[in-house]
Amino acid sequence: MSAFAGKTVFVTGAGVGIGFGLCRAFAVAGAAVALNDVDGALAQTAAGKINATLPTPAVTPYAFDVAEVTAVQNAITHFAQQHGRLDIVIANAGITQYGKFLDYTAADFDRVMGVNLRGSYFTAQAAARQMVALGAANSHSPDGRILLMSSVTGVRAFKNLGTYGVSKAGIIHMARVLALELGAYGITVNALCPGAIVTERTVADDPDYAQKWGGVTPDGRAGEVEDIVAATLFLASPAARHITGQTIQVDGGWSLRSPIPEDHPD
Repeated sequence: MSAFAGKTVFVTGAGVGIGFGLCRAFAVAGAAVALNDVDGALAQTAAGKINATLPTPAVTPYAFDVAEVTAVQNAITHFAQQHGRLDIVIANAGITQYGKFLDYTAADFDRVMGVNLRGSYFTAQAAARQMVALGAANSHSPDGRILLMSSVTGVRAFKNLGTYGVSKAGIIHMARVLALELGAYGITVNALCPGAIVTERTVADDPDYAQKWGGVTPDGRAGEVEDIVAATLFLASPAARHITGQTIQVDGGWSLRSPIPEDHPD
């Protein structure tokens, strides 16, 4: 039996890309999954695609903006109460916005921080509250997993991506402080730092994305969604029960030197 059979998983920012891959993997492994996206139609479509491949539908779509704290709290509470448990929450939602530091606006700064940093923080808070409450109601420790999606840009400086990088660096430290506070409740908190990952968005931006980033990555290839999924499944599993407050970089070794493809736009 899968380690995730009967578990419940909530993933934000999951209409496409890494989030979608995570929802699909957990659903295939037997978990009940909540799939969030700010685009309600996309959330419905994504959940339908996964459910169509399963013997029994396991994915429920939730449409909300993670920058709206009340919406986050309501959705996570609804899902947890509906199933009577909440095992794994992945704060994956995030937005990328390039811009020169000298020209960057307060509005753009607040939007990036609102989604990436505040969204992750209050997703984790709403999840932890439910894990603690439901664990107490059922007289057991939650054994919960909270996973935060950071980025190698939170570890290495990246030109004209400062606000995004600062938000992702904050998520790395968030994993540490939340792990410290939530450990007593049986909840682990860890972060993942994806490197260059081939997704619908990155390929749409640059059809040669995989080739270019593979050429500057020590293991010779750009990352794939499955690479992030594998690391996440491990951290969410019982095998990772004694790992908390840590950050795993899944980048094929890119951050060892951090080279940029020659024709990559600033």
